[in-house]
Amino acid sequence: MVLLAVSGAGLCLLALDARAQKAETGQVWVESWASAQQIPEPANSLPASEMTDMTMREIFHLSIGGQVVRVRLSNAFGREPLHFSSVHIARAMSAASSGIDPATDRALTFSGSHDVTVPAGAEYLSDPVPFPVEALENVAVTFYLDEAPVGETGHPGSRETTYYVHGDAVSAADLPNAKRVDHWYEVSGVDVLAPAGAADAVVLGDSITDGHASITNGNDRWTDVLAERLQANAATRDIGVLNEGIGGNHLLTDGLGPNALARFNRDVLAQAGARWLIVFEGVNDLGKLARERDVTPADHVLLVHQIEAAYAQITARAHAAGIKVIGATITPYMGSDYYHPGPENEADREAVNRWIRTPGHFDAVLDFDKAMRDPKDPERLRPEYDCGDHLHPSPVGYRTMGGAVPLHLFETVQ
Repeated sequence: MVLLAVSGAGLCLLALDARAQKAETGQVWVESWASAQQIPEPANSLPASEMTDMTMREIFHLSIGGQVVRVRLSNAFGREPLHFSSVHIARAMSAASSGIDPATDRALTFSGSHDVTVPAGAEYLSDPVPFPVEALENVAVTFYLDEAPVGETGHPGSRETTYYVHGDAVSAADLPNAKRVDHWYEVSGVDVLAPAGAADAVVLGDSITDGHASITNGNDRWTDVLAERLQANAATRDIGVLNEGIGGNHLLTDGLGPNALARFNRDVLAQAGARWLIVFEGVNDLGKLARERDVTPADHVLLVHQIEAAYAQITARAHAAGIKVIGATITPYMGSDYYHPGPENEADREAVNRWIRTPGHFDAVLDFDKAMRDPKDPERLRPEYDCGDHLHPSPVGYRTMGGAVPLHLFETVQ
């Protein structure tokens, strides 16, 4: 039941299309796009002067479609409440421009009001708004801030261009004189109201999931390829893909962004419609061990045990929420320009992958190691799949990874 405020703003809820209230008659809220939030590093943050009296337009590539949407704002790492004066959604003219289709522009409300103050450390869902979107479509979310956040929340590895100008221009058809950055800020998700049975596969990962070395505005991460394949298959068209990768992320320690166990509740359990979880993380833990200091054989044994224990923790917490867990083997990184791994690091990777492949640890396994390794030198990425740093895939490699995921894992409601 929807409770209406007595104010004029609250009465605006009456104007919502009846489709926005059908969650009780067989439709379900499912997230169509999401990103993991963190504190942007200094090089990826914006000065307070830039975020004061600022309109920001961000482009998001959806995975599944629907007739009604809602947007999730994030002040997860803010130290004080953050006031959004207005927030709009519209169809983007392309993935690589600030243009929108003005006929589709919709003002979002929050409990009937056009502005909202999000408490420090919190996230906030908009009211549902009729806004038909297709699967794999690009949408633009535009917001105006009168004052800069005290503590930015964002996702530096967007691989999408964001546009911002001073002044309130949330409904502008284009922002031709906007400044540009390839990061996202203060928005963490877009939900759609979808048919019963619709659900999401959430991917918990690091830079290989985040899309390092993919094409900016190209939407060619391996998760994007998987979303395309799910849409092309009649039995999986109601399955969305949520990329919760953070570049430099670790399972066990804070790197770039909180460690995977610390961010699990917000980035996995809180996602609307989560039914499957793909865990593809651990290479940064393996690489970090001996990167800056000498370690003992016992240190290697302990790290492998701690990684396996983290996987077990994630699986137990997901199962408690009714989510199936799919483990992905760690891809080769011998020759990495960053980690400079030796035989001991490779032995650790192989030990972790044996654990992942062992029946009973995960509900299913994606063998990305097998798909990506060089048959002539299995400790390394296949040359055409290597972006050149011997750690991250190339766009061809990402397409191979996305193509290696068996769709039958998602064809039956489990």
